[in-house]
Order: sequence, then structure tokens, then C-alpha cells
Amino acid sequence: MEARLIAFCGLECAQCEAYKATQVDDDEARRRMAEEASKQLGREIKPEDINCDGCVQMKGRHIDYCNVCEIRLCGLGRGVLNCAYCPSYACERLSKFLENSSEAKKNLQEIRRSI
Repeated sequence: MEARLIAFCGLECAQCEAYKATQVDDDEARRRMAEEASKQLGREIKPEDINCDGCVQMKGRHIDYCNVCEIRLCGLGRGVLNCAYCPSYACERLSKFLENSSEAKKNLQEIRRSI
């Protein structure tokens, strides 16, 4: 069984459209994502900006938001694999995010039960 790549916040990278498009080099998927992200964020996102090798990876490609994501930056600073491994789990910042992502919460709780 292949290990799952779980982001700091608990989202599964393999379910992320940017991650999937990057891993199979799908320019059409990048175009669709850039168009949708541009509408949602109210600023231009270019297809060539849609590249991600997983936010928990130190090296590799990351979506622009990864550089400012407070959850990711905190996890990197604490040196944890993801928030499930953090002694401060679930902090206020993470708890607020998890209110809107039951799948991420489930992933992190599953990891916490195994450690």
C-alpha cells in the first residue's frame, strides 16, 4: 500500500487538482484550475503557476499560496510531518480550518490514533 501524502492541514495531496495536474503534467487541467482560481481570488492566476509536489515537501514545486499559508508555515517551523504530529494539536488556527473540512479533520485524527 502506497503511503498517503497528507498536507499539514490534513488535506490529501492526491485529491488536490493542482497536485494531480502537476504529477501527470496536464496543461489542460492547469488551465481550468487557473481560470477558476482567478475567479475565486479576484486576481490573475496563470496556468504555469499551477504546479505542486505537495505542501509538506520542502523542495519541489508549490502553489503560490503555500508560501503564505499560516498552517504550512507553522508546521514547517515546528518541524512536524503534518499537524497531527504537533504537540499543540489542534491549535486555534487549525481548528478554524477544520470546521470547513471534515475530510482533513478525519485524516489528521486517523494519523493521531496511529502515533
